[in-house]
Amino acid sequence: MLSGVNRPTDRTTTEYAPRPRPRSRPRIHRAWIVAAVTFVTIVGGAAFNSLPGLFVEPLHDEFGWTYGEIGLAVSIDMALYGLTAPFAAALMDRFGIRRVVVVALGAVAAGALASYWMTAAWQLMLYWGLLVGLGTGSMAMAFSATVTHRWFAARRGLVTGILTAAGASGQLVFLPLCAWIVDEHGWRPATLTVALAALVVVPFVWLLMRDHPADVGLAPYGGTYVEKPAPARGAARRTVRVLFDAARTGPFWLLAGSFAICGASTNGLMRTHFIPSAHEHGMQITAAASLLAVIGVFDIIGTIFSGWLTDRFDARRLLAVYYALRGVSLLFLPMLMAPTVRPSMVFFIVFYGLDWVATVPPTLALCRQQYGEDSAIVFGWVLASHQVGAALVAFLGGVVRDVTGSYDLVWYASGALCATAALMALVIRGKQAATL
Repeated sequence: MLSGVNRPTDRTTTEYAPRPRPRSRPRIHRAWIVAAVTFVTIVGGAAFNSLPGLFVEPLHDEFGWTYGEIGLAVSIDMALYGLTAPFAAALMDRFGIRRVVVVALGAVAAGALASYWMTAAWQLMLYWGLLVGLGTGSMAMAFSATVTHRWFAARRGLVTGILTAAGASGQLVFLPLCAWIVDEHGWRPATLTVALAALVVVPFVWLLMRDHPADVGLAPYGGTYVEKPAPARGAARRTVRVLFDAARTGPFWLLAGSFAICGASTNGLMRTHFIPSAHEHGMQITAAASLLAVIGVFDIIGTIFSGWLTDRFDARRLLAVYYALRGVSLLFLPMLMAPTVRPSMVFFIVFYGLDWVATVPPTLALCRQQYGEDSAIVFGWVLASHQVGAALVAFLGGVVRDVTGSYDLVWYASGALCATAALMALVIRGKQAATL
């Protein structure tokens, strides 16, 4: 009886219970969340790159170190930044993006904290050069290239531009802040600020970053689902093998050579020597730092727009235009230096800022066209050349300043080099004609 009475109730419950709805696709693809975390990570890691130009004069005044000694420490940082990048890309294939980036942020924080107590030039080279160089190199453009390659099948040029702009965003955030700290409290509190910025990013990376779309059961944005590949063993061996394979092709040397000039005319030149050069013409350090920060604003605009252009136009011609315009602007810079910020200097800052790292999206696109699955590692080696060029100018620019008492020769030489880079970009040939 009881069972008979209960049957209608069971049937009614079953009949009128709401049916589960199929799970709707998320409005925001997880790839964009990963890209956002990557952006924030690069901003945090790039904070230290805002400091060299601010520290040249304070370290010279406090310790009596020459411009060449300080430039050498910066050059070690920049060289290791570049040389670490291709190995970092391979390590991410082996151990995962998340683990490598967390360790890298720890290295940046350690170097920044240790520099607080430094008293000798060799310590500057160890903390700034070695620790920070290795840390920031592991979060260099090869990091963004790996994320873009794994998580995006569409909009790669745009995403590359956005992630490249992250470095400029870090400059925009930290340059004015650190300039004020150095001016009001000295250089040591500024190093603590940078260390804190690197540590704050760690939880975001650990909680939100994922190594591959398959980790969360998704296809790359704009693509089809692919299984996560097995961890690649022999990371260092693979990195070197990819270098030797790429070195047998003509486009690699043209990309590496032009990108070396890119680094020489941006990071090595402006980031290291613009502030002391402007200061020796009577401009306040905070004013010069603010101009660099403004470059960061237009750098973001220019890089994202360059990514959009790269999806639509020949990357070689874009590179040639970018390098040519940069060279012309640098030739005029010595004539624009003055104690106050004049409209002509503002025009230069805007013009140069739009071009600062607009070269990255087309360079990365050419690496993808030429080297396919190995493109992230190849781009890491191309980036290494970028940083070697930056390191040479960071060091030699300081030496030229010690010998001649002026930076003018450095500006003119860099402008001429940019013309060479424009020609190199134009003669890059298609993949079918690349092998030497």
